[in-house]
Formats: sequence, structure tokens, C-alpha cells
Amino acid sequence: MLNIEEKLKSLPDKPGVYIMKNENNRIIYVGKAINLKNRVRQYFQTSATKSPKVQAMVENIRDFEYIITSNELEALILECNLIKKHRPRYNVMLRDDKHYPYIKVTLNESFPRVLKVREIKKDGAKYFGPYTDTKAVNQTIKLISKIFPIRSCSKNIEKIAGKERPCLNAHINQCIAPCTGKVSKEEYDKLVDSVLLFLEGKQQELLSELEMKMKKYAENLDFEKAAELRDQIEAVKKINEKQIIISSRMEDQDVIAFAEAGELVCAQVFFVRGGKLIGRETFFLSDIGKSDEGEIISSFIKQFYNKALYIPKFILVSNDFEEIELIEEWLGSKKGSKVTIVCPKRGDRRKLVEMARNNAEENLRLEMEKVEKEKRNSMAVNELAGILGIEDRKIIRIEAFDISNIQGVDNVASMIVFENGKPAKKHYRRFRIRGVEGQDDYGSMREILWRRFTHGIEERKKIDEEDGDYTRGKFSQFPELIMIDGGLGHVNAASQVLDELNLSIPICGMVKDQRHRTRGIVYEGKEISLSSRSQAFKLVALIQDEAHRFAIEYHRSLREKKLEKSVLDEIEGVGQKRKQALFKHFKSIEAIKKASVEELAQVSGMNKKVAENIYNFFNK
Repeated sequence: MLNIEEKLKSLPDKPGVYIMKNENNRIIYVGKAINLKNRVRQYFQTSATKSPKVQAMVENIRDFEYIITSNELEALILECNLIKKHRPRYNVMLRDDKHYPYIKVTLNESFPRVLKVREIKKDGAKYFGPYTDTKAVNQTIKLISKIFPIRSCSKNIEKIAGKERPCLNAHINQCIAPCTGKVSKEEYDKLVDSVLLFLEGKQQELLSELEMKMKKYAENLDFEKAAELRDQIEAVKKINEKQIIISSRMEDQDVIAFAEAGELVCAQVFFVRGGKLIGRETFFLSDIGKSDEGEIISSFIKQFYNKALYIPKFILVSNDFEEIELIEEWLGSKKGSKVTIVCPKRGDRRKLVEMARNNAEENLRLEMEKVEKEKRNSMAVNELAGILGIEDRKIIRIEAFDISNIQGVDNVASMIVFENGKPAKKHYRRFRIRGVEGQDDYGSMREILWRRFTHGIEERKKIDEEDGDYTRGKFSQFPELIMIDGGLGHVNAASQVLDELNLSIPICGMVKDQRHRTRGIVYEGKEISLSSRSQAFKLVALIQDEAHRFAIEYHRSLREKKLEKSVLDEIEGVGQKRKQALFKHFKSIEAIKKASVEELAQVSGMNKKVAENIYNFFNK
């Protein structure tokens, strides 16, 4: 293989894309050039003007390739596709853009649905997005089902039409039930057309069509259909009222602005349709190094519109950049009509850009706070590992266990999970103690640890036979550290279980002071005090409080369920309040059964007559 110097000599004076690789033959940078020979040579020339990022990249280049194109526009398109595919280390990248969701309208089906998806396919469906806020996507789909009752099931409507009864969604007016065969395809398609207008932000056009249809139904005396459309019109109007008119031009435009702090850049995109702000998305860019503003804006626009499914006529940006004309040409070819990129200097358009910039700055501030919190969480976990002397183990997952009961009644346990120093609530689990009678915390701890890890071992065996992905299981992910709410006795009980199962996972206890507040930890037979100012102490206290809260909540819910339905309900004079008082006083049904009339009468709110009724019910 030719060395880099020799390859530089043979570069052509033509447009194309160049691909930089490191010693592992991994692509670390993709760029385009109107003249490959001049552009690529610049990287290897001695120059004090190179940014630190470019210098770092060049130091890692061990080889490069290039692809000749017919013109610069072709080079730009190829560059976009290669960056999307390889996500090179030194290109400015949208952070985790591959995870952004889309809304899909399945126009490839006879009776289309509205779905949330993560991937675009060439399947004849229509996609909207990408969106950065999954919650907003879910809310939008839910709103659509309320306003436009199209189906959500995946049944083959053409096969089952007329053979099925309406489901619950039909009964609550969130589906017009094409499965019954009483809805024509034409009628259903009109509903889907309304959904498309809604998702495209064309509320005024949608309202005009709905109002026209409503009048026709009313004229034909079909007042039921007219009423349905009236309700849809009212719902759309309410949404329309919430959308702010921010442009008197009444045109479609995207507004893009940036905020930067250190290595983090936030891009804010406002979507203006018909002069109204119908939505916005926030993106974060990574690996910017010391990239200039022009490169950041250019990189973002290329990546965003390479995946965007709608391109407006106008795009407003916060700064000019070198490639504006080329990118306009590219976007115009994608849209099929002219696209203009404008950096406004004054007037309403400049105000729009400033509004987007202000929002970008606010979102950047919130993101930096989040990043700072994650750093503190990581510091806390590392500090705790250092205190325990297990720095060689990278602690990602911590599982904590707590027991809850009242005088040995309704024994329950909680298992909470922290990942990277913060709660992972989707992994929380609750247990009812089955094999331990009375108040035996050590026995209860042994039982739940045994159940938790035997479940995990069994799951792992099954997963190993398939794909080895332990994240799929309920218990197959094992922690790097176990924390027990309690002292040495609790830790010893837990350790016995792990020894029997041949598992090697560090276990520490979380001990409290006389005020029931976190005092320190027990590890390898010794109690270790923690400074209340340390990050490790704050993490341990948070884990201990969370494990206790989760266990108490479960215990309380079981007691409330027991109160809701009880044999006491059959006794004359015993209502909800007396039932609660009896359980509070005696703790269990068994204790109530054994009580004398005099003991029963001592319960708050009880009189002798009801006490006799209770006694006679259990003893005669």
C-alpha cells in the first residue's frame, strides 16, 4: 500500500469525498472537496492555524481514501450518507440521532394506523419527524386517537370486516371500528386525510375541509355525523388557538439557532407553518472540538435535513456560513422546488432567530446542569468504590434491598436499582415474603436474595441459549454492588446466599443512627463511617431512603387492600373506620379472632354491642 506522502502526490484535481482512517482502519473523518488535491493536502501541511481538533485528527490519520464525484453537489450528498453510516469520531455529530422517533401513518395498509417508529423504511407509509421528545410523540398519537378515531389494532381489516364486534376503543369513541364492516374505505380515508393535514400543521386547511363536510352532513339531515365533525372542529380549534402567530408573512419556514458552551452545542429548531409556531425540537451536537460556527451550522443542517421528511421554502439561520448556496441547491433537489437559506439581520425574521437562540441557551443551561449532576453521580459511585476498596470493579449497577413489616405481619421486601449513580425505576422489584413466619429480618433477607438470584441464574441459562443479551430479562442483569438496609447480621445473611449460589458480588450494609438517619456502611465485618459532606455519603443515604420508601409503599398498599375486603365486612356494626381501628390495634385477623369482648371493646371507636358481635362471629 502506498504511504500517505505518495498518495498525496496522486490526488486528482476533481471534486469528491475524502475518508480519513486510523491505525485500526476505522473511519475517523469524512469530508467533501471541490478540489480533492488541494483540500486533502492542507491537512498534512505544517501550519500554526490548525485548530486543536484538526491537529488531533491528523495525528491519528494512518491512511485515507477518496471517491471522485461529478460535482460538488454529488460530493455533499455522498458526504452526508457516509457520515450517517459511519458516524466518524472527528465529524460534528448530532448526539444519538439514530434513536430519534418518527410518527408513521401506514398508508401502505388499506385502513391506515398512526404509529411511533424509530426507523424509516421505503414501504409506502408516510413519516413525520424526527422528534427529540418521545413523550411529545406519545402525546400527539394519543391526541390524534381522540380527535380522529382511526384504528390502533394490527388486524387484517379486509379479512375480518363484518365478523368482529367493536372493541373497547370503539365504545369510547376512539375508533370508528372498520372491523365491523359498517365503515367504507372512502369514509375511513377521509379521516386519514384529516390526520395527515393535522400532522403537517395545516390546521386552517383542515378546519375548512371539516366545516365543509359538516355542512353537507347537516344538509343531508345526517346530524350524528355532523355532530362528530363538530366535535373534531372544536378540538382542532383549541389546538389552533394555542399556536402562536409569530410571522405576518404566513409562510412555512424553519428557524435554526445555536448556543455553545465549551464542548457542548445546542441547536434549537422552530417549525413555523402558515405563520404559526407549531412545534420545536432541541438537538445536541457532540465532538465539536474547536470547530467554527460555520462548520457547526453546516454540519447540523446537512445531518438534520438528510433525515427530515419535510423541507420548508425558507430556512432562517443565526449565522452565515460558506456552503449556503451549495446546501440550498441540495435541499432544492430534495424538495423539488427552490429552498432559500437566510441569515436575517433585522426585522421580524431576526426576532424569530433571537427567540430560537434564547431557547437554545436555556436548553443548553438545563443540559449542562444535567451533565454536572451526572458527573457528581459518577464521582459518588467512584468514591464509594474507593472506600470499599473495589476500584478495580467498574460499578454501573447497584441493587439495594430492604424489609418491611409491622410486628412480623405482612412481610414484604423491596429491591431498588441505581445505574450510574441514579435511580433506574424500571428495574425496581417487590417481593412478598413466603417462607418466613413472624419478624425474622435475616430469614426474610435470605429468602428474597435467594429468589432474586436463582431467578436471575435461570434466566441467564435461557438467554445464553439464544442471544446472550441479559438486558432482556427481568432478573438476568446482575449488579456490581449489593447494598442491604441493615448491619452486620443482614450482610452475613445475604452473604450466605451468594456463597451457596457461587456468586461473587460485594455486599455492604447501610446502618442508621438513633434518629433513623444514615450513619455509615458495614463492609467485610467492619463499620465504616462516612463524612456527611462526601458524595459517597449522599449516595448511600439516597439509596437507603429510596429502598425504605419503596418497601413501605408496598407494605402500605397490601394493608389497604386487606382492609378493602375482609371477613370483618360480614359483621354487623363493623364499617371501614372500625375495621381500620381493629387492624391498627390487633395487627392481624388471627389476633382479632383470639381477643375477648373486653379487649375488643378497648379499640378506639368501639362499643360493647359491636365488640360482642365480633366475638360471637368468631367464637360461635
